[in-house]
Amino acid sequence: MEYEIIRLSNGIRVVFQPQNLPITHACMLINAGSRDEKEGKFGVAHFIEHLLFKRTERRSTNQILNHLEAVGGDLNAYTTKEYTCVHASFLTPYLDRALDLFEDIFFHSTFPEEELEKEKSVIVDEMASYLDSPEESIVDDFEDLLFEKSGLGHNILGLEEQLLALTKNDIHDFIQSNYDTNEIVISITGDYTLKQVERLANKIFAPVAENKIQRERNDVVPVLVSHVESPKPINQVHYMLGAHAYSFRDDRKTGLLLLNNMLGGMGMSSILNLSIREKHGIAYTIESNYTMFSDSGLFSIYLGTDEEKIEKAKKLVFKELNKLCDREMTSGQLQKAKRKFIGQIALSEENRMS
Repeated sequence: MEYEIIRLSNGIRVVFQPQNLPITHACMLINAGSRDEKEGKFGVAHFIEHLLFKRTERRSTNQILNHLEAVGGDLNAYTTKEYTCVHASFLTPYLDRALDLFEDIFFHSTFPEEELEKEKSVIVDEMASYLDSPEESIVDDFEDLLFEKSGLGHNILGLEEQLLALTKNDIHDFIQSNYDTNEIVISITGDYTLKQVERLANKIFAPVAENKIQRERNDVVPVLVSHVESPKPINQVHYMLGAHAYSFRDDRKTGLLLLNNMLGGMGMSSILNLSIREKHGIAYTIESNYTMFSDSGLFSIYLGTDEEKIEKAKKLVFKELNKLCDREMTSGQLQKAKRKFIGQIALSEENRMS
């Protein structure tokens, strides 16, 4: 995958990948997420993401929402532990329209007081929906335990009592402390020349004043948790195990990505799925996941099953893990795993938004 990087005078980077397609996908990311929140202000990064769509100095909420939809486009956003992203898909002629909107909502949002209270209510409902989903809540609980001494631990949505107490000053404080123009990346894939993208990017984003921030993220402190149970009135047992893993800056991540894919990654032919689900019929859902952060990572296995089957399921999982530890992989197995992973990556490339 070939791409070009344009660095503007204020530090903003534009990553461009030319594609001969009628649809453009673009996103704007800021390297600031829930791990950058101060104690007592959990949820403010995600709160800001919601409020970016709620009025700017020159656009109303309706104008923001209709700006791309009026030409058949799509606009959305999400927050992670380490970054916030606004993304859009639209027809090729409307790149300037999309970039102008990105610039407006990121740098000119007004955060009106009446919208703050309405959006808090929306997020409280979002929190409730996650609590109603044990598959989601167990991941939050697991990460909270594993990263309890760093900002990576707490839930992206935050805590309800802290969310409800957030003020406009808290929002401005987070932005001033974290929205460094040198930590902003705009990514574009579409049918343009590099010169066209560079001209538009400079026209729209170069006037933004550089905002350089001296920010240090807290180091991740390894936490050893042997066993934690959370009784809940639900029909199934949901189970996770895992440990700290490599960051995305670590060269060893490629090997772990491959191992994760073999063990319980995409597709129905993973080691865990063939053993626990297909052979023994114990769990409908079983998977492994590898999540990378800038300075740490998380490797985990998740399954859901009936209470009377959980002990057998756990034994089978550890049996497969022990096999991987005790037996050296053959060159044939390695090549097979590589071919599978390469094919999956190629197919994912068909989704240009990825």
